[in-house]
Amino acid sequence: MITDPADLLRRRGIQVTAQRLAVLRAVASQPHITADAVGDAVRAEIGAISLQSVYDALGVLVAEGLIRRIQPAGSPARFEDRVGDNHHHLICRTCGRMVDVDCAIGSAPCLAAVDDRGYEIDEAEVVYWGRCPDCVAKCQRSASAPVTTGTRSRSETRARPRPLDGARVKRRNN
Repeated sequence: MITDPADLLRRRGIQVTAQRLAVLRAVASQPHITADAVGDAVRAEIGAISLQSVYDALGVLVAEGLIRRIQPAGSPARFEDRVGDNHHHLICRTCGRMVDVDCAIGSAPCLAAVDDRGYEIDEAEVVYWGRCPDCVAKCQRSASAPVTTGTRSRSETRARPRPLDGARVKRRNN
């Protein structure tokens, strides 16, 4: 197992640069990181880098199989350094947190299409959507919290306009 990132790049025939090393470290330090967050982490580590340079480095690392690009529906692309297996992801609909889950059945592609239409399938990408334990607990706490109402004087209550319901609006427009 190669642990030195510079050696890893060299073995893949990738030119070793400070930007690529910083991008690789950023992805390794935070699974499922967005390109914008990679840029922020790299700038904090080495100084100025354009977002285009971040995308270029990510593209090279993805093409060489050193990192994986995931793009769930309605979400920006995310990057991780867990490669070489065909794992899946759980995504919280509330907070957006993403976590890895192992293959549903066996090894890659770990799922079989009913009709492969002649394709040679080598990977299945599955995304499970739901709510993470923290968001479920937060929702349960807010649902069980007592509703508090402020005390208003009669003049404050009268001065506040009452909303119109649909029937009253229709009668006024006729």
